[in-house]
Amino acid sequence: MADPRRRRRRYAYGPYVGGPDPLAPPYDIRAAMDQIGRDVMEGSSPRQALQELLRRGLDGRRGLDDLTRRVWERRRDLQRDNRIDGTLQEVRELLQRALDAEREALGHEDSDDARFREMQLDALPSDTGGSVRELGEYDWRSSEARETYQEIRDLLGREMLDQRFEGMKQALESMGRNATPEGRAARERINAMLDDLNDLLDRHARGEDTTEQFAEFMRSHGEHFPENPQNTDELVDALAARAAAAQRMMNSMSAEQRAELAELAQQAFGDPRLSQSLARLDAQLQGLRPGEDWSGEGDFRGENPMGMGEATRAMEELGQLDALAEQLAQSYPGARMEDIDLDALTEMLGPEAAADARTLAELERELQRQDLFRRAPDGSLLLSPKALRTLGQSVLRDVADRISGRQGQRDTRRAGAAGDATGATRPWAFGDTQAWSVPRTLLNAQLRRAGGDDRALDVSDVEIVETEQRTRAAVTLLVDTSWSMVAEGRWVPMKRTALALHQLISTRFRGDDLSLITFGRHAQTVDLAELIGLEGVYRQGTNLHHALLLARERLAARPDATPVVLVVTDGEPTAHLEPDGEAFFDYPPSPYTLRATVDGLDRLIGMDAAFTFFVLGDDPGLLSFVNRLARRAGGRVVQPDLDGLGAEVVSDYLRRRTG
Repeated sequence: MADPRRRRRRYAYGPYVGGPDPLAPPYDIRAAMDQIGRDVMEGSSPRQALQELLRRGLDGRRGLDDLTRRVWERRRDLQRDNRIDGTLQEVRELLQRALDAEREALGHEDSDDARFREMQLDALPSDTGGSVRELGEYDWRSSEARETYQEIRDLLGREMLDQRFEGMKQALESMGRNATPEGRAARERINAMLDDLNDLLDRHARGEDTTEQFAEFMRSHGEHFPENPQNTDELVDALAARAAAAQRMMNSMSAEQRAELAELAQQAFGDPRLSQSLARLDAQLQGLRPGEDWSGEGDFRGENPMGMGEATRAMEELGQLDALAEQLAQSYPGARMEDIDLDALTEMLGPEAAADARTLAELERELQRQDLFRRAPDGSLLLSPKALRTLGQSVLRDVADRISGRQGQRDTRRAGAAGDATGATRPWAFGDTQAWSVPRTLLNAQLRRAGGDDRALDVSDVEIVETEQRTRAAVTLLVDTSWSMVAEGRWVPMKRTALALHQLISTRFRGDDLSLITFGRHAQTVDLAELIGLEGVYRQGTNLHHALLLARERLAARPDATPVVLVVTDGEPTAHLEPDGEAFFDYPPSPYTLRATVDGLDRLIGMDAAFTFFVLGDDPGLLSFVNRLARRAGGRVVQPDLDGLGAEVVSDYLRRRTG
């Protein structure tokens, strides 16, 4: 009979639901560039757009904003839930227990000495520190009270050392109380360590070579330093950070609490040497590392009391959280993602937070490595031509999808509508029907085989011959950049339209010429990078007249090409160019402006240019005026919605391009 434990196991598979897919690529460069490109088109600089991407995150991963929020939440919870007078509270409780035990023992004695001792106890100072000091020479009658009082001294010593040295409190607790031989020996070793440490730092502060002394110190006392410093400077760094946190903890207390702790410190282990050695150590560390935060404080207002060591660690944690918040903000000059302390982030927020930060840093490096940004002469960050091509491919793909969905067409990836070869080739892609370039295909195969791939021919080797139509077009795209385009949310669609048309012409119709002309109060010819990075400026004026004049200049330079004029606008002409080169503005539109605009149109009509006007919005005055212009020029008017602007412009270009 078959063993039921060996039955076939059944597995069910489904989508991963524990967060981002661990098997997915860490980031999507194309998606990142889409986000950056949109922010740039909305008016952000490339550097601001990159920072915004890192702040928001990508592909379901947390961005810097979310990580910063969690840092501040942890900081808030740490201060809200705890208070730093735990050691004082514990000392008060132990003192009260010792006094109660002593009074009980004295109450059972019927003697003048017992009454005198009761008077001594009643006359103790009202502050805890003064009471503990006065009781230092008291001859306890109760053994329980004596042990409790000794526990106060041991507690103070352990807490003071726990402020400065990680793990020493636990080591001291395991060695027993100060009254035992083991405890006394442990305290003597600590005093010796502090003396050696102060001597080492004293020589280091004088500029002497402490290499040998440091090595000897670590051989003798290295178990007290789990940080494992490799030289005196690293030792000073570790001790100074902890000592500064201890000082900030003291600064966070009231003046009365600080005075009580200072008084109690003299009673640590029943020996003032510990307090004196630590005071000397703090003074030396503050002199060696004045840049540490020795004057800050924290606002702890919770109910959970922390001992001096715990409170110091809490202050250290606050310091780490503040440093992480600054690193995550990336707001200081020269900030980089590599500045983020991933070890500290793991400790504070967990490994998933560190993984998200690491992914963002890798994304930033990859964007830089792929040359998607370039430095301008003034030091600012600009999108590189490669980045513009990447954005253009994405925008053109979206436009092609809209055209295909509306008209049942698809992106054929043809460089022309059949005809003459351009002399250029490109890798074959699914859907291409052009002829193969045999020489390039065979050369690619040979190069691949030389690299160790023994396949005779692979689809990746294939290159096709690009063709172009026998007619060429000179296209001028005139885009309105008046303030209304920004105010009405038409700024980004306008830029995406120009980007899509530029990508189409530069990759599929390389023989055509595209000129980009912007017109606000004035008009100017710009390149693609200038248009994409153009910021909206609050200045009234729609100078279509000036734009038409510039379009005529551009078309006149290509007399062998078919002239095409595409105009994108959302307002009537309100400005025109005067003979002296100044712009005249008037609203409502002046008859002189309308007459000048018609005159500019007539000059282009004389060149047999084909016109299409793309009207944004529903201004009846604009639509009426543009309809009259279109009838005069034999052109057409299109009134697209914003999402369809790019598809309409590209479709119109293709329609005119293919006749």
